[in-house]
Amino acid sequence: MPGDVYHLMLEAIGEAEKAAAEGEVPVGAVIADAEGKVIARAHNRPVALQDPTAHAEILAMREAAARCGNYRLVGATLVVTIEPCIMCMGAALHARIAQVVYGARDSKGGAAGSLFDLGDDDRLNHRIQVVSGVCEDACRRLIQDFFRERRRNPDTMRRGTEVVVTGSTRNRLVPLTAGHVGSNPTLSANNFK
Repeated sequence: MPGDVYHLMLEAIGEAEKAAAEGEVPVGAVIADAEGKVIARAHNRPVALQDPTAHAEILAMREAAARCGNYRLVGATLVVTIEPCIMCMGAALHARIAQVVYGARDSKGGAAGSLFDLGDDDRLNHRIQVVSGVCEDACRRLIQDFFRERRRNPDTMRRGTEVVVTGSTRNRLVPLTAGHVGSNPTLSANNFK
């Protein structure tokens, strides 16, 4: 693991601050190679890119893989402000990331020790060393402040629970409710059980 994970975490925090400034959930990630050289950095962008996979970790892994010319990032360290989710830990496993270093835990969706522990699951063919709590207070504060502000000022909040439907409600935003998939009854959530 690179010796100065604090320096790397400060860079990840800088990326998280960029996300917050763009109205995205403030998560930042940095990837360092086996020698500790930063090869990629990114921040959350699912709203801007209209891509549910555009988490900071995924975007950083894409950049690192492109830079290295290989989807395998053997020996690399992924440094992220918040504990990675299942998707991001799954991608890190496939990329053969050696270490994941994160700041604040995510007790509701973390997959690096909180809710799940994918990095140390002996049923999988790769293990990831996980280091948690690096600059934890600063990372937690970023997320808490972001959501506190969104609750305080809901007019600036982007909603992810609206969908454009067609038919009799053409081009009108309607709230998405359980079992509701626009005006098409054949797409009802009940048909997918």
